[in-house]
Amino acid sequence: MIYAGLVSVTFRKLPPERIVALVRQAGLRGIEWGGDIHVPHGELGRAREVGEITREAGLEVTAYGSYYRAARSEDEGLPFQQVLATALELGAPVVRVWAGTVGSAMADEEARWRVAADLRRIAGLAAKAGVRVATEFHGGTLTDTNESTNQLLLEADHPNLFTYWQPLTGMTDEICLQALGQLAPRLSHLHVFHWRTPQERLALAEGAARWKKFLAAARRAPGDRGAMLEFVPDDEPENFLRDAATLLAWLRETD
Repeated sequence: MIYAGLVSVTFRKLPPERIVALVRQAGLRGIEWGGDIHVPHGELGRAREVGEITREAGLEVTAYGSYYRAARSEDEGLPFQQVLATALELGAPVVRVWAGTVGSAMADEEARWRVAADLRRIAGLAAKAGVRVATEFHGGTLTDTNESTNQLLLEADHPNLFTYWQPLTGMTDEICLQALGQLAPRLSHLHVFHWRTPQERLALAEGAARWKKFLAAARRAPGDRGAMLEFVPDDEPENFLRDAATLLAWLRETD
């Protein structure tokens, strides 16, 4: 099953209460709360408060979008235990993390080993707390291609490690569909947006030809996951409500 939600960093300038109201108005199911603005790492009281207002509105906390970078953040003063404690207070079933700090084309074997080892470690810590770990599928990290992501999941070799997915800039439909097929056993949530570049965001409806195929492919993966709207044009709530209606219509079509 795929359900619809919002990534809170879409509206970094809005308070959590306003974001909750918008998501409820849109008829979506849940929110991935970000660890940069809305639920900062280590602010446990804030995490508890945001989790409570989310659930009181009849919504779910779908994930904690942390900014923990494997093989880097511990050295820079952000221990994963702090991230995990924040996720637990928030009531998040998934912690999203970043697979290092360099892209796969630039990483040597030692860099890959360090990232994989740290992902294995934090996946184990999270498993003991009943929380999943999922990597962001993103440029500038070791999850920047289908092949590197699959390789990293094998290298880390932990049953509690999963991956998000989103169409990276320049990816053809064919490569995107290959990714959804290859990553299906470890597929976590989807980040949903439509743009030519990060600076040129378009209405989600303009991406219908692509996204209907992507959602159909994601439905074939085992388990449930969110299709989480992110980065609407001009960061405008009205554009979010429009895109939310589009996404819900697509999900009804593919039910």
